[in-house]
Amino acid sequence: MNRIDLFPISTKIENDTLSIAGHELAVLAKEHGTPLYLYDRATMDAAAAGYKSALASHYPSAGSRRRPFASVTYAGKAFLCTAIAQWSQSHGLFVDCTGEGEIAIALAGGVPREHILVHGVNKSIHDLKAAIQHAGTIVVDNLTEMKNVAACITTEVVTTPNLWLRLLPGVAVDTHHAHTQTGQHDSKFGMTREEILEAARYCREHGLPLNGIHFHQGSNFRDASPLVAAIEIGLDLAVEIGFSEEWHFSPGGGWGVAYHEDELPQPDMNEYVRVIAENVIAGCKKRGLTLPHLHLEPGRSLVARAGVAIYRVGAVKRRGDKVWILTDGGMTDNPRHAMYGARYSCLPVSGVGGERSEVVSIAGPYCESGDVVIEDLPLPKVEEGGLIAIPASGAYQLSMSSNYNGARKPAVLWVEAGKVRVIQRRETVTDLLARDEAL
Repeated sequence: MNRIDLFPISTKIENDTLSIAGHELAVLAKEHGTPLYLYDRATMDAAAAGYKSALASHYPSAGSRRRPFASVTYAGKAFLCTAIAQWSQSHGLFVDCTGEGEIAIALAGGVPREHILVHGVNKSIHDLKAAIQHAGTIVVDNLTEMKNVAACITTEVVTTPNLWLRLLPGVAVDTHHAHTQTGQHDSKFGMTREEILEAARYCREHGLPLNGIHFHQGSNFRDASPLVAAIEIGLDLAVEIGFSEEWHFSPGGGWGVAYHEDELPQPDMNEYVRVIAENVIAGCKKRGLTLPHLHLEPGRSLVARAGVAIYRVGAVKRRGDKVWILTDGGMTDNPRHAMYGARYSCLPVSGVGGERSEVVSIAGPYCESGDVVIEDLPLPKVEEGGLIAIPASGAYQLSMSSNYNGARKPAVLWVEAGKVRVIQRRETVTDLLARDEAL
């Protein structure tokens, strides 16, 4: 498969050099420094439009402005900043926020209350108070949290968010690592059937606005078939709880993207939507259930391919068959390989078409043997001072970044035809010291 197909859809090779949305990556690196992240608007727009089109094709009235029966949710945990929150509303997306920090970012980006959906496996009282004040929906993870929600709803609360219950379906999807599975029986997430029914009784007894069920089985999967069994479990619970008109159903998300050329072609989002929609429709008909408002959480597949990380090579160590390319970025801005062995590919920014004559491993500057981003990848010969571009870097990298070894988080650019904007400035040493207090 062609490695360039991992990059944003506006990527081109001109004069043996990479450009995105008409902007040469070498020029962007010179102007803004490295490590550098960029997000391609065209790729994000296409993903959002693709999901909305698929829903309109497969779910009744999903394209109706009068009464939309379906929605798409952007996963704030993938990467959220003010500009991304603003972009989400250009497509009318919901935004999944975990805790008061992400809620604050969504608000700064103009996300309206009714589009803020709050997740979290162990929400603090501060998280719940922020959610009650600003969110349209809270997904309740456990019975203790349900009681905390009730305690936080005071007479001063004008609008109480909708409450959905998070189901633990006991069915996982096939992902590349156990740490990206969330639906199996021993998962820390969600409630069993018995706990769901107890939570529903609690809501009825306390007059809480329960109107939905949510589950999530894993992240970065390609086979939608395990969703079918979980959908059946969720719809059975909807019948037991007694949902009728105006109820909500979210079979989670986490649809995959290709990170390495071995994983191409890109997973088909239309197939993912089709499997969910057809089984929800058939399951509701079989049970005499009113069709719910259907909420999809595509996760990384909305944003991962849009992101590219650009690193500058500092040193090259050639030791027989082992070649180390040492760069100025690594596990502090992308911990995914260190955490669960995620595979990546890359290309040199210049000399793209050169013979891939070396098998290299790419590592960062930090004091950990696990500070590796790519292992054993054929690449054209790269020397000190050169630039490499790593595709599929838009999700679960910057959002999990750290200041280990005093690293400063990189600048982030928003690129589209004729326009480049800094949407997050590069972190400085002053930023590192801002929270510290002397003895």
